[in-house]
Amino acid sequence: MIIVLISIAALIALVLILAALQSNWFAISRDITINRPVEEVFDYLRHIRNMEQYNKWVMTDPQQKTTLSGTDGQAGFIYAWDSQNKNAGKGEQEIKQVIPNQKIHLEIRFEKPFKGVSEAILTTEPVAAGQTKVTYTFQGAKNFGMKIAHLLFGLEKILGKDLDTTVKNLKARLEA
Repeated sequence: MIIVLISIAALIALVLILAALQSNWFAISRDITINRPVEEVFDYLRHIRNMEQYNKWVMTDPQQKTTLSGTDGQAGFIYAWDSQNKNAGKGEQEIKQVIPNQKIHLEIRFEKPFKGVSEAILTTEPVAAGQTKVTYTFQGAKNFGMKIAHLLFGLEKILGKDLDTTVKNLKARLEA
């Protein structure tokens, strides 16, 4: 019995040590090529309300309450949500920067189910005539709890799968 307890304690200590050694920052990106001109793709992306049609996280609860302030597509616009669905939670995202036909930088402030601040960056670049590469990056600081989750559950795998779904939804929506 003592050997089992020592083994469990050693395993827990190993997880804690490995978590402590991880980077304090994460960045997960996915990209896709869309058969539409960069101007058309960018104009769609910069309007945050459009995320209701392609973003896996925003689409989690179609019944969530949303509050909008500012002018959608411009720096300072805030899209706030509040959901009874624990997977959607409560928070807001704000457009921090818009560089026409190149980049949209969002700050995402989570309140529920956990407090935290992350960033989403959407970039567009022409690939060929009528084709645009979109890169969606989700990044932020990792607190100790996130480090443990990353180690035990594969944070990048989980979030990466959601980003894959999001960019595929975007492509399907814009190419329809």
